[in-house]
Amino acid sequence: MSLITLNKEKCIKCGACVMECPISILRMGENGPEEIYEDRCMSCGHCVAVCPKEAIDNKKSPLSMQVNAKNLTRLNAEEAENFIRSRRSIRSFKETKVPREKLIKLTDIAHFAPTASNLQGISYMIIDDNEVIKLAAEASMNWLQNHPLYKRAFFGMIKTYKETGINNILRNAPSIILAMSNKRFRLGRENTILSLSYLELFAPSLGLGSCWAGVFERCALDESSPIPEIFKVPEGKKITGVVMVGYPRYKFNRLTDRNPLDVAFYEK
Repeated sequence: MSLITLNKEKCIKCGACVMECPISILRMGENGPEEIYEDRCMSCGHCVAVCPKEAIDNKKSPLSMQVNAKNLTRLNAEEAENFIRSRRSIRSFKETKVPREKLIKLTDIAHFAPTASNLQGISYMIIDDNEVIKLAAEASMNWLQNHPLYKRAFFGMIKTYKETGINNILRNAPSIILAMSNKRFRLGRENTILSLSYLELFAPSLGLGSCWAGVFERCALDESSPIPEIFKVPEGKKITGVVMVGYPRYKFNRLTDRNPLDVAFYEK
């Protein structure tokens, strides 16, 4: 069965589908685009999405499954800048439980992030059980205290825990989201970073805040980690990233600055 279906009456032979194919499996023929390497198609859907006349279909990314983007609301430059800059790492959460439909929506947005060669390969696990989250935080703290390197790097956090009992590894977040990939998937971490960045940018639109669980990740990604067993990570999979999610306890009233921009144009 052919990968590409072409409506010759609609096709205007503009060549956009051929030019936008990332791996050049199309060429422009006498009657319009033709596939030349069907088995190399990476299912990105560019050929279908870019066509101005809905003349091309692809069985790996069907036209019927694509959303018409022509009339979608667009942010202007100022709105987009403010949207991106207003995102903050949230480390203080309300005790309010996040509805599961919101957590699912977050992961749904995450899985639309770009991935290397459109390989995707990332799955997610949502943990919203407070007792399990506390158990994982305690296990991570114990691991941290006994690690020959990290026990020195995170001396302050460990000292606070010993003196006050406050465990800041997961910050009392009401929910955390794990990203996972196949153990043999070499791009799991890279694709995870992209997907969880999408999740973090989208969270404020749902009234939520998020933060990468960096210290917790040190433990979760280690070969000696107790975390996969606690969370019952499926055999053959590995944790590739973790974010904390919840309702922010405090509101940020200003946009903070960064170090001065360091950029230059190449000059011959």
